[in-house]
Amino acid sequence: MAHAFIPYGQYWSTPFAKWQGSIAHLNSLRLAANSGKQALEARKFPLERIDLGILGHTNPQLGSFYGLPYVTGLMGLENVAGPTVQQACATSARVLQMAAGEVADGSSQCALLITTDRCSNGPIVYYPDPTAPGGTGHTERWVLDNFARDPYAKNAMIETAENAVTRIGASAAEQNEVALARYAQYQDALANDRAFQRRYMIDVPITDAGFRKQTGLLSADEGVFETTAAGLAKLKPVLPNGTVTFGSQTHPADGNAGMIVTTRELAREFSTDPKIQVELLGFGQARVDKGHMPLAVAPAALEALKNAGLTIKDVDAVKTHNPFAVNDIAFARATGFPLEKMNNYGCSLVWGHPQGPTGLRSVIELIEELAMRGGGVGLFGGCAAGDSGMAVVLRVSG
Repeated sequence: MAHAFIPYGQYWSTPFAKWQGSIAHLNSLRLAANSGKQALEARKFPLERIDLGILGHTNPQLGSFYGLPYVTGLMGLENVAGPTVQQACATSARVLQMAAGEVADGSSQCALLITTDRCSNGPIVYYPDPTAPGGTGHTERWVLDNFARDPYAKNAMIETAENAVTRIGASAAEQNEVALARYAQYQDALANDRAFQRRYMIDVPITDAGFRKQTGLLSADEGVFETTAAGLAKLKPVLPNGTVTFGSQTHPADGNAGMIVTTRELAREFSTDPKIQVELLGFGQARVDKGHMPLAVAPAALEALKNAGLTIKDVDAVKTHNPFAVNDIAFARATGFPLEKMNNYGCSLVWGHPQGPTGLRSVIELIEELAMRGGGVGLFGGCAAGDSGMAVVLRVSG
């Protein structure tokens, strides 16, 4: 395939806030529009060059019917249209793949990607059923009910983790070791007054629900739990006779992230450092046995590498969306990539899980990690609802 490019520095993420935190009352589409406009203005990006927008989000908000045109309209991009994508935690990878395809086939020269979600205060949906007794319909708590039960596999998300644990024979102690290591890696991102995160992260003005009066500022991730070996050892499994605790799984969160995807020539023009080139090389997806969601990451990653003409031995850095510590154990065993070398500077196991933007923040951190080391091949992979996974391969040069 002809490859697409990400202009170095033309991406951003807000901090992620644990649900029911300081941005739990804000419409995520309006907040994402404000964040994107703020980020692009700070980077002096020529908005008139954007000819496509792609929105990724999974939890409906007021205005979701209008999707991407609503968000770009709020940003002042009234001539920019495009689709809205919902693929659970694979949303970011799918949005990237769609943008890369549009650029590669020439239907777009410069795509704006906006990913956002608010797990807090998720909608409660009522589905009318006039054929039921008395015409009574069905009510669904969009976030909580779907975390608790896959309507096809008929299990909760956490049950997929326990199924994966049983399949690969991972112990609770191994999971705790991973959780502790990932927390330590996250501390590296906070070192020197959050020097690593400041390479891409933007502040979020906290306002009233009408986005009128500013009441505060969200400048760093909110709700990250301090993790210690002693603390992890004290936690009881969530499920009877299980192994997964609240310390070896992530937490739902709120936040958004964005990115520009464009041609080689325009990426060089728009880059905040023209010496650095970021090239999208390949994508992959997979679906595994019912109820074994954490196992989907490795086959998706290997498919992406195959499509890029590479192998795991060519990869210099790996980031994963790991809602459970067992995700990384399974990935390392299946691919041979060292468990301790994955997820430098943090991951969603630590900083949370707003679904739509989770993967894009991971990709952004992957780019920055590779840029700091002088370049290399990076791999992002993550699981998603429906026992599926998606992965992205990219190369940073310079």
